[in-house]
Amino acid sequence: MAGHSKWANIQHRKGRQDAARSKLFSKLAKEITVAAKMGDPDPDKNPRLRMAVKEAKTSSVPKDVIDRAIKKAMGGDAENYEEIRYEGYGPNGVAVIVEAMTDNRNRTASTVRSTFGKNGGNLGETGSVGFMFERKGQVIYPASVGDADAVMMAAIEAGAEDVESSEDGHVVWCADTDLNEVSTGLEEHLGESETTKLVWRPTTTSEVDLDGLAKLMKLVDALEDDDDIQSVTTNFEATDEVMDAYANS
Repeated sequence: MAGHSKWANIQHRKGRQDAARSKLFSKLAKEITVAAKMGDPDPDKNPRLRMAVKEAKTSSVPKDVIDRAIKKAMGGDAENYEEIRYEGYGPNGVAVIVEAMTDNRNRTASTVRSTFGKNGGNLGETGSVGFMFERKGQVIYPASVGDADAVMMAAIEAGAEDVESSEDGHVVWCADTDLNEVSTGLEEHLGESETTKLVWRPTTTSEVDLDGLAKLMKLVDALEDDDDIQSVTTNFEATDEVMDAYANS
């Protein structure tokens, strides 16, 4: 997506903050439970759980919610979630990757397929758009943390691959397998990040106009409203003018 902070601000201004916040808390808690169940319940000994807890904290998830999610996994009464990735195309041929955690594969597949179809998209086979993305670790810092050179030096020392700096902030990229190590190294120099997570980074993009962006976001919003869906990633590209026009529409 063009401009991570700009897009985050647009989403925030578009409303639905309370509903989106509640769903985000639920999705993050689910990731914590799954991570704790799959590995050690101690974040210091479980990199996936550490990342999940860190992401939850930076999203202002209350500590008691985090603790309950871990205890749920330790108690052995947590649901058995299956992690599934769906791939397809949205309006204007934009590639879409949907990641889900579900206790009912048939229900989720049916819902995802229906949502694509109702919103101008087409659900494809696994691998149909995956080749347009690469799995990467992403660490985001606000612009106030320092200038581009300072962040670049910290990123290099931490073992990162690349840094994108703008007036909106700094996005540090690294290999997916290095995210835990890189984020820890960055914390030593720059403090807590705004967000630290594994993402699908587009290697090719599809530009959309205002109408195309509105249609695409209708699909994305519908997918994200499903409790089984953990994340939705697209490869759209839009000019600042288009994103500003969408934000004010």
